[in-house]
Amino acid sequence: MELFEVVRRRRSVRAYQHREVEQDKLHAILECLSAAPSAGNLQAYEIVVVREPEARQALGRAALGQAFVAQAPVVLVVFANPGRSAEHYGRRGSELYAVQDAAIAAAYAQLAATDLGLATCWVGAFRPEPVARLLRAPPGLVPVALVPLGYADEQPSRTDRRALVDLVHDEAF
Repeated sequence: MELFEVVRRRRSVRAYQHREVEQDKLHAILECLSAAPSAGNLQAYEIVVVREPEARQALGRAALGQAFVAQAPVVLVVFANPGRSAEHYGRRGSELYAVQDAAIAAAYAQLAATDLGLATCWVGAFRPEPVARLLRAPPGLVPVALVPLGYADEQPSRTDRRALVDLVHDEAF
């Protein structure tokens, strides 16, 4: 699949089939995620792959009751690792670059999943403390996104986007 087609086909899916994600596809997604650009190539993020139904249910509760999180057979929990970035970039690394690194990696995972015929949804609405506690995250790691992953059980339509004329500015506002 061509990149532009993948980008056009990606949707936020909130209904998943009761079908496991093949290990080779999951591995390919994780490989793609690890190839994402990052500040200083530090890859200041950590990924937890959650498959256990009870843990997925707990993630759904932490995600303000978004039940579809638990419905997906896999949830990728993307953590920023501010300490890793701070070692090289100080405060800006810990406060910004680590979060950017995690977000880019999650976006790469979403595109890879789309390319492989799988579906995802970026979930940013969640309580971080229960997520970190559930997954026994080491101190200092910050959950940035939950990414449910599986085979779509719905076909969401394309959402409207801002016109480029409203979004892109030449040299200044």
